[in-house]
Amino acid sequence: MTPEGHRRSLLRRRRRRRLRRLLVLPLLLTALTVLLLRGYVHSEFLADHRVRPEVPSDRVPWEVREGGPVVDTGGPRPVGHRVPDHMIVLTFDDGPDPVWTPKVLDKLAEHDARAVFFVTGAMAARHPGLVRRMVAEGHEIGLHTFNHPDLSYQSKSRIDWELAQNQLALAGAAGVRTYLFRPPYSSHAHALDNESWPVVRYVGSRGYITVLNDTDTKDWARPGVDEIVRRAVPEEAGAGAVVLMHDAGGDRSQTVAALDRLLPELKARGYAFTNLTEALRAPSAHTPVSGPELWKGRFFVLAVGVAERATSLFIAALTVVGLLVFARLGLMLLMAGAHGRAARRRAALAPEPVTRPVSVVVPAYNEAECIAHTVRSLVAGDHRVEVVVVDDGSRDATADIVEGLRLPDVRVVRQANAGKPAALNNGIAHASHDIIVMVDGDTVFEPSTIRELVRPFADPAVGAVAGNAKVGNRDTLIGAWQHIEYVMGFSLERRMYDVLRCMPTVPGAVGAFRREALERVGGVSDDTLAEDTDLTMAVHRDGWRVVYAENARAWTEAPETVRQLWSQRYRWSYGTMQAMWKHRRAVLERGPSGRFGRVGLLLISLFTVLMPLLAPLIDVFLLYGLLFGPAQRTAAVWLGVLAVQAACAAYAFRLDREPLTHLVSLPLQQILHRQLMYLVLLRSWATALTGGRLRWQKLRRTGAVDSAPAGIAKPRHMQGSTTV
Repeated sequence: MTPEGHRRSLLRRRRRRRLRRLLVLPLLLTALTVLLLRGYVHSEFLADHRVRPEVPSDRVPWEVREGGPVVDTGGPRPVGHRVPDHMIVLTFDDGPDPVWTPKVLDKLAEHDARAVFFVTGAMAARHPGLVRRMVAEGHEIGLHTFNHPDLSYQSKSRIDWELAQNQLALAGAAGVRTYLFRPPYSSHAHALDNESWPVVRYVGSRGYITVLNDTDTKDWARPGVDEIVRRAVPEEAGAGAVVLMHDAGGDRSQTVAALDRLLPELKARGYAFTNLTEALRAPSAHTPVSGPELWKGRFFVLAVGVAERATSLFIAALTVVGLLVFARLGLMLLMAGAHGRAARRRAALAPEPVTRPVSVVVPAYNEAECIAHTVRSLVAGDHRVEVVVVDDGSRDATADIVEGLRLPDVRVVRQANAGKPAALNNGIAHASHDIIVMVDGDTVFEPSTIRELVRPFADPAVGAVAGNAKVGNRDTLIGAWQHIEYVMGFSLERRMYDVLRCMPTVPGAVGAFRREALERVGGVSDDTLAEDTDLTMAVHRDGWRVVYAENARAWTEAPETVRQLWSQRYRWSYGTMQAMWKHRRAVLERGPSGRFGRVGLLLISLFTVLMPLLAPLIDVFLLYGLLFGPAQRTAAVWLGVLAVQAACAAYAFRLDREPLTHLVSLPLQQILHRQLMYLVLLRSWATALTGGRLRWQKLRRTGAVDSAPAGIAKPRHMQGSTTV
């Protein structure tokens, strides 16, 4: 490639990396923004639910306390106005409500009555169509703050904010402003006191008229239809009144039923039901909004609508992921038990063991720290082997170290750097035997590993066997987390897939293949980054069985830094997606290929791609619930889920005969390690969507795993077994 071509290639890769970040970050920010906006309009934060008790009222002017329910403090002296005789101004607080407000509006329309609706900004933004209907049907709108706090506890700036946000929601919903205002938790004019009066006076200075009431039906307490009607009727015959009712805040069926009686009854007595400004012969409460104020309101209402719908989708997705999590756990536990019973039956039948020698292929690239431990463990086993180490153009002394060991039946094949698939194919070509064991250059075998790995090949239908890869460097926190993941996730999953006969991956660290199977599928492909998954799927589609040998344990060196772990899992995740896409036609095929496609690919899609992709919602809602919701209940739910996970992990550890001590770090693993895996999957999706292609990456090794741990217990049916 020319220097100019190389420079262009680098620029293209950088643009794709930037695009991947641009795809991932908006997803996370959008989810956070949606939840915050949803919580904002549902008064789940920034809300103040304190209600001040009564205090003295000696500083409230006499003309206000003894005046009417409509208080105007905008002039030189405060004035209280009363509704003229034979006029009723019905007022409804706290709406609009999607259930009860339409019923109230229907009753008002049925009896040709007008009313004033004091709406909260939060409800108006969530249900703008009802606000538009109120205005269209001739009713008046008043402000009732945004979040319904007791304003006597609030600063002037908070009062201004409540009013401004209430007006913003009203402008976005119906395109109007209003000068009518009713404080939350208000009552009659004579109930104003030294704490609530300054609020009324300040609001009046901002151009609002405060509307209190003459008669309070207290319908919020559901006292019964008869009592609501009785309280709504003015005590003095023929007197006008502002009547307080509610169209939101709970079950308002009694309010609706009371309207059906109250309206015709008072109309028969000569009363008219009108809006407030008509009763007082004042200018209309509504002023049309235009320009930036209108567009800001519309954008706000639109954003709230999007947040409401998105939250509903999030909740649906959360339900799906919850079902998937428990379905996966239940299925793995059920299949693990079935796998154990099947293993005991196979042991009881005592099939003839596979005693012929096998070839072990070790692809190695810069494995100087580990390769000697790996090769020694292979030749020290209790099964006859030849070892072919393929040095893939290492820049260190990997090949020289192997040759310096001078071990029998160990050969080194050198090649120019071509990648792991090419190294494996080269090793297979140099192998002498019909069973090929593939081992990573940083993995250590137990003496019985190869014997246990090739045992299933006694069945001629078996084309590949997956071994039990385990974390050797588990003494660090990040190593312990991966140890839990390997035992609880990979090991249990492989038992499940074995029973269902759709094993998706024979791990590169410890796996074996029948040479005939490898030849029929064309060897190891470099089409994907997960060459082991790609190869396993191809073997399935060719009609071979792929099984799991739980006792074929191999100890591998897991990444020891977050950066290395990210690199490894990014490659695994993206490579798995590539392999699924490559073998997607299996879903439509017949025979073994179709069975793998419709069972295996479906389960991988659900449990490996979809579930982890949606699983961050669990933690997003957990964090949201702890900060803004019912924190104790949220914590209790999370601890309950953690307990279920811990029980399943303990069962998995028992199956793998592992001590439970490392489960102490399970809570941290669920909080920190899982978040990293979420980000890896999101990044993999972004890479897939942008058409990026990753290179095979080599992790830096330390040689920390130099031998298999001693004292690993064997299952009862394996004790006393020997090589034939």
